[in-house]
Amino acid sequence: MNISVTGIDKCFGTGVNEVRVLEGLSFDVRDEEFVCIVGPSGCGKSTLLAVMAGLELPDSGTVRFHAGRAATGPVTTIVWQDYALIPWRTIVDNIAFGPEVRGVPKRERYDRARHYLQVMGIEGFAMKYPHQLSGGMRQRAGIARALANDPAVLLMDEPFAAVDAQTRVLLQEELLSVWSKDKKTVVFITHNIEEALLLGDRVLVLSQRPTHVIEEIKVPFPRPRDYTVEADPRFGELKLHIWERLKDAIVRN
Repeated sequence: MNISVTGIDKCFGTGVNEVRVLEGLSFDVRDEEFVCIVGPSGCGKSTLLAVMAGLELPDSGTVRFHAGRAATGPVTTIVWQDYALIPWRTIVDNIAFGPEVRGVPKRERYDRARHYLQVMGIEGFAMKYPHQLSGGMRQRAGIARALANDPAVLLMDEPFAAVDAQTRVLLQEELLSVWSKDKKTVVFITHNIEEALLLGDRVLVLSQRPTHVIEEIKVPFPRPRDYTVEADPRFGELKLHIWERLKDAIVRN
């Protein structure tokens, strides 16, 4: 699924209380591309994702999805930072929830749920409830739930920000493994520059509010990748370059 984001403006509040969050924000994402977005804290990254998902309406501009292949599920699904699992449903029931809402037959939706439990390495926790799992396990369940919907576009809002460093590396590598098989179009929000360079085909660097794209960076490292790519001297150079662009955006604001 190709995505065209064109001239997005978004404000909150009115008069003296108006906050301009997005201004003329434009970029494209190609079918099967993994694009990471970094920007200063509070610049509007989550608002952008909400607009792309249709949860917020832009004041002006458009978000268009162009099918690169037939979509069998919803156009977009979001993986949130705070897991957003339903507390009174078991993990397998959480993962089957999206297909259930869409009317997928019971046997098919639970077969799909069990498949993604296995893909994310949490098949032994199917009958547990969210509060019985660690943060890393809950995030695995959140990703499995998103994949079970079979979306054309996977929107991810800092999904690994709340887990410890070791778990974060494992989740990054698991996500890369899953993506290499399914090749969903992914838009991934992160504060972590290393994460963006590890995961992405491109990195979009955003300005401070009102937010627009200040640079697009093509990530030069071949796939498949793992954390050892950080030993490449170019990785350190790109990390420093992105940090300088972010620091400049913050200072100028």
